[in-house]
Amino acid sequence: MWKSKEKAPIKEFLLWVILISIFSEGICMLLERFSLQYAEEGVITFGYIAYALVGILFSTPGPMIAMYIVLKRKEKCSIKEFMKRIVATDNVAKSMVVLSMFCIPALLLAVFCGTATGAPWYLMVLALPLMIIGGGVEEVGWRGFLQPEMERRLSYPFATIVVAIIWDLWHLPLWIMPSSNHYGDSFIGFSINIFVWSFALAAIYKATKSVLTCVLYHAFINSIGAIYDWNSLFDAFPGTVWINLYRIIILLVSILLWRWSDRKEKAKE
Repeated sequence: MWKSKEKAPIKEFLLWVILISIFSEGICMLLERFSLQYAEEGVITFGYIAYALVGILFSTPGPMIAMYIVLKRKEKCSIKEFMKRIVATDNVAKSMVVLSMFCIPALLLAVFCGTATGAPWYLMVLALPLMIIGGGVEEVGWRGFLQPEMERRLSYPFATIVVAIIWDLWHLPLWIMPSSNHYGDSFIGFSINIFVWSFALAAIYKATKSVLTCVLYHAFINSIGAIYDWNSLFDAFPGTVWINLYRIIILLVSILLWRWSDRKEKAKE
């Protein structure tokens, strides 16, 4: 995402993320009672509509908005150019293979170890586009900018750990809002998966140089929740043997893929 020869303004990006989060989460907390009312009574009020719009337009896309503000300020980047950078994929076939490497194990974990909600399977397909907005677009900031720029300053493992910590803390308000789907779940279990997925997404971006592939992976993981109990599967702590085996395998595959991609990159240079 960052193409300028100038040093990438990581601090400015993070400051915008914080400001957008304070604004959006603050409003959502003020309107929380309308969300609870909707959950309990099914009543759609103006307050609930405002709550939902703030979440959809500002809360989840916060890192993407922060990225655009930085690019607009530093590179005079237009919305059209910004969108081009998001969807740019040099090798579609390679991106699909890499994406499948990580999506299939997550789906198999859900099928064999998850708790089905009883919803029809096609609901997951229908949910995927919605989950691009409801989660995937975060990756424009996290993996499209923060991860590669942190790798310029720190070694790959430390850069990924730092991004994982930031990404994890950014989700923290979900554990203090009663209407959130994470409220009452294990933050430790979620944090472990954030750590694993940070390595997975770092490897996906390193191998494909495609922000869109990272967006699709994030959206796919979220869409699993349309037909399986997402929280008991991915927030579980300490988790079953199979869930922890999944975490270990994904972590190892991610590290190997990143290392392999890095060697190929250096060989070309």
